[in-house]
Amino acid sequence: MPLKTPDGRLVFKIVYWGPSMGGKTTSVMWLSKNDPELIKGDLQSIADPTGRTLFFDRAVAGVGKIKFQIYTVAGQKRHKGQRKVILQGADGIIFVWDAQKELWDENLWAVNELKDYLANEGNGNSIPVIIMVNKRDLPETVTKEDVRNVFEQDNGFAEILVYETIATDGLNVKRAFIQICREIVMRYYESIKQA
Repeated sequence: MPLKTPDGRLVFKIVYWGPSMGGKTTSVMWLSKNDPELIKGDLQSIADPTGRTLFFDRAVAGVGKIKFQIYTVAGQKRHKGQRKVILQGADGIIFVWDAQKELWDENLWAVNELKDYLANEGNGNSIPVIIMVNKRDLPETVTKEDVRNVFEQDNGFAEILVYETIATDGLNVKRAFIQICREIVMRYYESIKQA
């Protein structure tokens, strides 16, 4: 459920999830640099000296009276506890899958961790999830159908949208972001109708 500000704005939370170095920060950075009408202010990062996300990155997007707080998680396995904290209260998730074939197991580990967190929180399929199969410009990459199968068959997610992306040049990055925003808002208004 979103937060409501005193002036009537709705504030939703989007979390970018996935393996280390998959393109989560690069995706949000691209949005921040290339769409100042959508992303309000600067991207805030907590990174180590090499530039890798240490705790999270944060940006804010807004359209009319709706605001989206955007977070990325640190993908390294040692930051498991931090990811769990950042995921709390999420209204939507963008999973950034690193398309390089040799990183298949890292991606699966991140999917299973996400699935476990959502099950433990009782959220399951209630949170919309969009997949970005990132780094499609590199050789030796997996197909989006392979990735969709992992989510839909092996992990119990409902039918999921999958975008092939290249975060460094923005290919489909904004499309995936806009789609998760739409799904979040639509689910919110559907829940009001049912109440």
